[in-house]
Amino acid sequence: MATSPSTKLFTLCSILMAALFAYSASVQLNDPDWYFWFPLYSCGGVVNLMNCKVSCTQIRRAALVTLWLGIFLFLKVVFEGFMISRSGFWSLDLSKRLVREKTGSGLVVASMVLHLLSLHETTHAMPRKNKELRSYSYISYGMAILACFSFGLPFFFFVIMHGELKFDHNE
Repeated sequence: MATSPSTKLFTLCSILMAALFAYSASVQLNDPDWYFWFPLYSCGGVVNLMNCKVSCTQIRRAALVTLWLGIFLFLKVVFEGFMISRSGFWSLDLSKRLVREKTGSGLVVASMVLHLLSLHETTHAMPRKNKELRSYSYISYGMAILACFSFGLPFFFFVIMHGELKFDHNE
């Protein structure tokens, strides 16, 4: 059975997201709150790597746990940002720790949602093939957009804008 171009695109983007989450997990080890972020990025990377290579039930469970952890941490960071009020909700200033954490948790949440949608489409696509395969293409394009945003935002911010990372944990 040949794989469709949208399946190949989804797989490629999943591998890219897994690499990004693995890198993100590795740089969390020197953070004071690493115990929140290391599991989030590690689980996000693992789910992206599993990408239909193991049973759908295992991926679904891991994706759901990671999704809820990501939502919790996203809300934590947003609440912390409003309490400190140093950066707005829509800020993409990656020199600020809270913005990096908000963006990272948002990327994990978006990735897990796309994986859960992908699992739903692949497990329910047998009877009405054309409509589901078309929506699976949209899920693949969503993953491609997410991967482009994930790699493009830091490139734009740190290479083009010449920003500097601030590692002040008190902001």
